[in-house]
Amino acid sequence: MIALLVIHALAATAAPFLVRLLGRRAFWLLALPPAGAAGWALTQTGAVQDGHGPTESLRWVPSLGMNLTFTLDTLAWLMTLIVGGIGALILVYCSSYFERDAPGMGRFAGCLTGFAGAMLGLVTTDDLLVLYLFWEATTVLSYLLIGHKTTSRDSRSAATQALVVTTAGGLAMLIGIVIIGQSAGTYRISEVLAAPPTGTAVTAAVVLLLAGAISKSALVPFHFWLPGAMAAPTPVSAYLHAAAMVKAGIYLIARFGPAYSGLTEWKVTLLTLGGLTMLIGAWRALRQVDLKLLLAYGTVSQLGFISLVVGAGGHGAALAGLGLLLSHALFKSTLFLSVGAIDCRTGTRDLRRLNGLGRRMPWTAGAALLAGLSMAGLPLLMGFFAKEAAFGAFLLGPEYDAGPTGSAAADTLMLAVMVVGSILTFAYTARFLWGAFATAPHRELTEVFDAGPWLTAVPVLLGAGGLVAGLTATWIEPLLAPYADQWVADNHAVHLGGWHGFNLALLLSVLTWACGAALFAARAPFESAQGRLPRTYSAEQVYRLAMRSLDRASVEVTGAVQRGSLPLSLALILIVFIVVPGSQLLWGGVTWPDQVRWWDSPAQPAVGLVVVAAAVAATRARRRLRAVFLLGVTGYGASMLFLLHGAPDLALTQILVETVSLVVFVLVLRRLSGKFPDDPPRAVRRWRALLGLGVGTVTAAMALTASAVRSTPPSASDLASSAVEFGGGSNIVNVILVDVRAWDTMGELSVVLVAATGVASLVFIGGDVHARGRQLIRASWERRGSYTDVGGAEGSGSRWLAEGGRLAPERRSTIFEVVTRLVFHTIVLWSLYLLFSGHNHPGGGFAAGLMCGLALAVRYLAGSRDELLAAAPVMPGLLMGAGLFLSAGVGLGAMLAGGGPLQSWIFDLHLPLLGHVHLVTSVFFDLGVYLVVIGLMLDILRSLGSRVDTQIEQQDAESVQVAGTHTESGEPAANSSPVREGPMGT
Repeated sequence: MIALLVIHALAATAAPFLVRLLGRRAFWLLALPPAGAAGWALTQTGAVQDGHGPTESLRWVPSLGMNLTFTLDTLAWLMTLIVGGIGALILVYCSSYFERDAPGMGRFAGCLTGFAGAMLGLVTTDDLLVLYLFWEATTVLSYLLIGHKTTSRDSRSAATQALVVTTAGGLAMLIGIVIIGQSAGTYRISEVLAAPPTGTAVTAAVVLLLAGAISKSALVPFHFWLPGAMAAPTPVSAYLHAAAMVKAGIYLIARFGPAYSGLTEWKVTLLTLGGLTMLIGAWRALRQVDLKLLLAYGTVSQLGFISLVVGAGGHGAALAGLGLLLSHALFKSTLFLSVGAIDCRTGTRDLRRLNGLGRRMPWTAGAALLAGLSMAGLPLLMGFFAKEAAFGAFLLGPEYDAGPTGSAAADTLMLAVMVVGSILTFAYTARFLWGAFATAPHRELTEVFDAGPWLTAVPVLLGAGGLVAGLTATWIEPLLAPYADQWVADNHAVHLGGWHGFNLALLLSVLTWACGAALFAARAPFESAQGRLPRTYSAEQVYRLAMRSLDRASVEVTGAVQRGSLPLSLALILIVFIVVPGSQLLWGGVTWPDQVRWWDSPAQPAVGLVVVAAAVAATRARRRLRAVFLLGVTGYGASMLFLLHGAPDLALTQILVETVSLVVFVLVLRRLSGKFPDDPPRAVRRWRALLGLGVGTVTAAMALTASAVRSTPPSASDLASSAVEFGGGSNIVNVILVDVRAWDTMGELSVVLVAATGVASLVFIGGDVHARGRQLIRASWERRGSYTDVGGAEGSGSRWLAEGGRLAPERRSTIFEVVTRLVFHTIVLWSLYLLFSGHNHPGGGFAAGLMCGLALAVRYLAGSRDELLAAAPVMPGLLMGAGLFLSAGVGLGAMLAGGGPLQSWIFDLHLPLLGHVHLVTSVFFDLGVYLVVIGLMLDILRSLGSRVDTQIEQQDAESVQVAGTHTESGEPAANSSPVREGPMGT
């Protein structure tokens, strides 16, 4: 079974390529996996009948108790035959249905093949969680198949409608699955059914489980999505909405029926909704003029009928339910494919325009006639024997007080519903056959075009299959009996097939034929009466109203809380933070510490007072730069607290991050006004202060209670020793980053790369970033070495920096240039020291990268963008990509060496010149971090520095040009060339 699923997945993946290579003939190859599944199921018939069907299991996610476990019992065997056999024939049908160069045919073929595989997994899995995965896979694939015509608004709308309804039901089902699995202590379906859990929670879970089945099988009130899904190509309607997807809900009901059909909630839900669905669907089918819509509403009705019978429970009803399941798959797929042939060969499905097709398409008419007779429940067809068995099962109630519902009155009521629904079914079946194939003498005959042979052959095969199944129903019954045997058989058994004599069930069948024929004969006045009935809100209108209301509410809520105001967004976040944890702290029975140690040394409260004073001053500052520097004081104060607590590594990183933040703020503030633009009222300022106090109070309280409720020793208590043993280093922070949480660090590197690219793209929008960057770097390399003198007179061409002479003289600072020349290489070397010593001492790739980035920032501040290019003539993306590739390569190398991903290897080497070298392979991972951070810093300086410099110069040039266009005498200005400014200029 696992091999069959893999084959389906490979075939679905290869489908687009096969369609491009072979065209429509590729459908023949794609039909092989589902045909193989059906053939394999046939070879297992004897073992399944004996109760020894094959079982396969593969460990997958043991932490969730989720394993790839598959089994083939009677129900799974029948569904596999339906899904595989009909799926293979429909794929063959597609080879004639589509035009040779139909758009999207490769995507369609892949989705349909993948859907067949998902259905195979759904009906054979023995794990509840895996069942949900396959369930949602069918939902997504059905969305893609229904929306195959991407240019059609109706197709997209129908696909979205089906997706929303079935996904909502699937999510409800997932909750039920989790409750049942946790209550049973296992997610194995066979084990749950062997000892089903009970209780109020389980009863609610069963109802949630039924919500998934009801939405999938289009029962009231979710029946409206199925007729809408007829916008899909006909093969999709024949497979998903007749033989496969809508049967998933029936399968779920049948699978859990032996365990929970005795629950009142189960019976009431399925009998009520099933009966309503049967009647409503048949009633709506009687007034349709589109053959496909007529069959769609008929499918809704039949699904209600099957759900009613399967959900009732009991030996006879279970046997009849499987018979209905098989017969419906055969006759409804035949009818849908016949409609597809009519549509392809005539160009219409409107029964008011069709005339004479019975003579012009005799084979298609014969196949549709066999399927229609089975759907109407006429003798010798499988549909007749299955419906007779259903009547017989519910007749046990009024006759022998042994019906499936446990109540003779309920059995009689359900029997009446089935009879009325069967009368309507006979009438709309006659309407379909007459409207599609009859010849009206006073109407023009419908023109019929030639088409591929499989448009006719496949419906004929399926229609004949319904006849063969009916003739062999007596031999089919023993194959289905093991499923029904899960209920205790009573003395009055119900059988499929054969002659049971003149009994009440046969009389009811004759009654349905007679009344159905009379209803069809009176179709004109009946349609007129239907038209005069008052119009009420349909389920689809309610759905659309609900969706419009939801859209409107989301717009209103979004407009109220997401107005683009940063203070409002931040206030909402902070209010939620205060309310949710704060309420838990006040009323949640929180444990508080017995004693609180306020400080370890007097330096700590002194630093805290400075931080508090700076924070208060920052909130009162009216100038942006002052607020930024005061905010920096709070960051440096936090680093000092880290240092006083004995965490030099954290202190170093905090200092570097704070310094980089100041640089970024200063670069950005060049484009903003000096003062804050708003002067909020006193009430707003007080509100903000109160909000800040609330956040601080909740945060402090959470820290206190977190330390008080600790029940086990801190995990960091043995990190000092385990860091050396596990990561080969004594710097606990670095070992955690590059060894213990290496996967997290990998993810963070990816996020950094994506964020940096996004920021640069926004800043550089409107130009070719990469081309301009390569041009500047190339020019920088060409200029390297052209200046050799250092010092000298101003204007002589000599300079302290490589590109210092390109800056406007009034913007140069000799002291700054000298200091930059003296400290730049020292800072870079220091960053390398932090990189290679970070495994045992404060440092590491992140801190080292920030240090090197600050060295580049100093070069930029001293000499503007040309100096930055001279210092680092490389694209930031190249550095970040190389760093990420290096870090990932370390993980791959560890795997190739026989270890786990990102596992570190420790080597102690004795080299002639270097002496003892303690080498840990995670240093190469850290080197990747180092390169990514440098690339990020370079990207910041290029985008927020160099690019902003260019924008400022362009604006200044435009201003000078406008100002110099007219002098006081009316003449153009003699010279309007702007003076180039440096990054510190204003």
